[in-house]
Amino acid sequence: MSTTIAQPSPDKIQILPHEQYITPETLSPANVAPDPLAQFRAWFTAVSTSGLVHEPEAMTLCTASAAGVPSARVVLLKQADARGFVFYTNYTSRKSRELAENPHAALAFYWRDVHKQVRVVGRAERVSRQESEEYFHSRPRGSQVGAWASRQSTAVQDGEVQARAEKLAERFGEGEVPLPEFWGGWRIVPDEVEFWLGKPSRLHDRVRYTREEGSLDDVPRWKVERLAP
Repeated sequence: MSTTIAQPSPDKIQILPHEQYITPETLSPANVAPDPLAQFRAWFTAVSTSGLVHEPEAMTLCTASAAGVPSARVVLLKQADARGFVFYTNYTSRKSRELAENPHAALAFYWRDVHKQVRVVGRAERVSRQESEEYFHSRPRGSQVGAWASRQSTAVQDGEVQARAEKLAERFGEGEVPLPEFWGGWRIVPDEVEFWLGKPSRLHDRVRYTREEGSLDDVPRWKVERLAP
């Protein structure tokens, strides 16, 4: 699928109609798993093993400040467990500061090559220190040192972070790089999950799971319904 553009003037780009979405499968409340995380794992496994989608773990994370000012960026999913979706970052970054102020967030996965997307709305919680330790020490050594070197989301001079990383690499030598206190994981615990399947004429299949009021995070109950495209 390609995108065709027109540029009627130097300060304007127009996106022209593109090819139709065509997917042989169907999506319905009747053929999805009763739990959205089980349905996500099924879709993610299929997409990851298809060879058609590069970096399927890439997801847009949307946060907002206490005043409601939104921001979005692409991060990488590192775990989808029974409670939710986990990613790791610096706890002093803009996204972490916003999640601390306003623990509501949204995620979006878009797998263009298979005409699928998943949308998540939920609440953020920090993962345990043990989980962060385990993941941190599974990273390449350079990434561990980089976590110490980068004061994420702050203004820096050219070469400043690289110079700091080189000094830290010398300081740590061949020993273990400890997990910084300011670095770790966030889990987005979903209250709403939508699965989207592209269809011709924009008549897409959409199925939404909504957490039933009063259900527990560890034993959630879900309402499953079809949405108009």
